[in-house]
Amino acid sequence: MRPIRAEVSLSALRHNYRFAKSCAPHAKAFAVVKANAYGHGLDRAVRALPDADGFATLELESAIRLRELGVEQPILMLEGFFEPDELRIFAENDLWTSVHADEQIDQLAQAELERPLHVFAKMNSGMNRLGFAPAKFRAAVERLAVLPQVASITLMTHFSSSDEPGGIDEPMRRFREATLGLDYPVSLSNSAATIDHRDAHGAWVRPGIMLYGATPFTDRGAARIGLKPAMRLTSQLIAIQDLQPGDGVGYGLGFRAEQSMRIGIVACGYADGYPRIARTGTPVAVDGEITRTVGRVSMDMLAVDLANIRTAHIGSSVELWGDLVPVDEVAKGAGTVGYELLCAVAPRVPTQDVA
Repeated sequence: MRPIRAEVSLSALRHNYRFAKSCAPHAKAFAVVKANAYGHGLDRAVRALPDADGFATLELESAIRLRELGVEQPILMLEGFFEPDELRIFAENDLWTSVHADEQIDQLAQAELERPLHVFAKMNSGMNRLGFAPAKFRAAVERLAVLPQVASITLMTHFSSSDEPGGIDEPMRRFREATLGLDYPVSLSNSAATIDHRDAHGAWVRPGIMLYGATPFTDRGAARIGLKPAMRLTSQLIAIQDLQPGDGVGYGLGFRAEQSMRIGIVACGYADGYPRIARTGTPVAVDGEITRTVGRVSMDMLAVDLANIRTAHIGSSVELWGDLVPVDEVAKGAGTVGYELLCAVAPRVPTQDVA
């Protein structure tokens, strides 16, 4: 059996959720578990967070699975319903829904439901993905307020730049102007705003990436913030090669040795979820020592520099990301973000719980 493994720490998930709660002590917190809990496993997230105030997702199948797993807390559907027929399922499973378009209000008004739904009315405060324009938001809320299909209303928006200094100033100004006099609870904060912007916490915060121990910021690593990595992706060396000056490595021979050196071949490639575009120099740990990748990542293997790792041998442990190698640093080497790497671990990689 190939030695690659993903390990998910339930204690790290608990730590990170508690940290999110400590950042927003006066708010409740939805644990965002979309995309199979950012690749960590929906079932694991539920086991790790039995006392979460609520969960948030956007796949109907995952919301139903949460109920099957015994989740009794609120479940917020971040993109709401996509078809009017889904409203019956929402009501049967007591799912809270976002509403971001007039068409959804029309469909909600025509629905016959066994129970009214808790609604999060979403305003587009500048990100220009989902939500009512500020000038139309009040009218949308007023339409929702008179519907018997609506049990409660929470006002919601999403920040595009809460990880940047001053990044929420303009969205907050728009939101406050558009909601002046609307006496409803609010939900505004993603991970970065939960950590940095107390004035935006409202009634509910929505921590996502921070739960999994990756950073929502470009200028602060997860460890500096106080987060613990929830996932370790590990493998082993399955071969060692001795290179002479001028020898190349991998497809295209994009890396060539400038002097004699040893490299190790790791059982991990892009079919496992490691990014093919990771550049030479992307950090990796062998036998607990930080080194670098060399050459092009292939489907099932990648190469690492063993120049300064004298203990390296076939079977040596390799951490692709985790406790020693932050996933965000690997992401930088691939020109992406930690979110993508965590979500992209392939089904063929065995995943197991650790304490």
